[in-house]
Amino acid sequence: MKITRRRALGLLAGLTAAIGLPSAWINRMKTYDGPVSDHFDGLRFFDPDGVPPKSLAQVFSWQFGSGRQRASWPESAPSPHADTPPARIDGGKVRLSFVGHVTWLIQTAGLNILVDPVWSMRASPVSWAGPKRRNDPGIAFEALPRIDVVLVSHGHYDHLDLATLSNLAAKFSPRVITPLGNDVTMRDADRAIKAEAFDWHDRIDLGGGIAVTLVPTRHWSARGLFDRNKALWASFVLETPAGKLYIVCDSGYGEGRHFRRVAQAHGPLQLAILPIGAYEPRWFMRDQHMNPADAVKALADCGAERALAHHHGTFQLTDEAIDAPVIALGEALDEAKVPRERFAVLMPGQVVEI
Repeated sequence: MKITRRRALGLLAGLTAAIGLPSAWINRMKTYDGPVSDHFDGLRFFDPDGVPPKSLAQVFSWQFGSGRQRASWPESAPSPHADTPPARIDGGKVRLSFVGHVTWLIQTAGLNILVDPVWSMRASPVSWAGPKRRNDPGIAFEALPRIDVVLVSHGHYDHLDLATLSNLAAKFSPRVITPLGNDVTMRDADRAIKAEAFDWHDRIDLGGGIAVTLVPTRHWSARGLFDRNKALWASFVLETPAGKLYIVCDSGYGEGRHFRRVAQAHGPLQLAILPIGAYEPRWFMRDQHMNPADAVKALADCGAERALAHHHGTFQLTDEAIDAPVIALGEALDEAKVPRERFAVLMPGQVVEI
């Protein structure tokens, strides 16, 4: 197969979204500068319980290896649901609306919180190539209530969407809570983005009795050619009147240590939001993305009362079929003798209240 320049750039855009492959056409970016710690060596962040990201040689082995089996996704997979959220939710209830991929609107105690907001058509550094949305956001951007807080887990393009963050800043000017270094990326793109950067285990008061703690997760980060692991990544524990929500936007499973530590430090957990997609081929993806069987083990490890699935069905980042994660999750739950209703799968636009 002939690889044209346009095809090559499109491929790199897709890889950047899926695994943070540095993009050769992006110039050097400003990066985090801070003191050495047990997960920062003065130049790059690392997970003491994790593994380094895959090498460029391994990337090309995956992409161009003769045995690759990449499932074909439909051009469009629309959800029959669409949500028009209320202006606010007061009292002790929590309303969670699934926007798609890893984007959620969480409403509780008078606060409106977005998680990893991506309204762009592509999870990519360019608008003309890279993974394309297969379904519309479950909430139209124009239908959003006033947003008070945004949580951004890390810098990969399917999580940190600068166009969406700029639009949110222009319309609502929310606080943006993110791990160390991602604030540099945001402010370098748009000074109006009110980014606040924090380290693992930092607890931030959001007001109204709501707080969020950044917790370690098994992943990594990159956006440009020179910034691999120069910004931190994290999961979130959100304290709400209905209990604690554990929000895992991207994570490998490893030996499950991170999930058990969250249970020990922050339990009991009312709800875990866990990724189930972007996991094939396993030899390449297992260290950064859980498969559904891993997610079921993670639910057991963290001890949450129930779970919601995400990170599937919107952007084709890896090789599995569009419906494979949901099918495999059901099988894994049955194998573990966990009731399927304990680990629910929503479509964009569907809502859960606790």
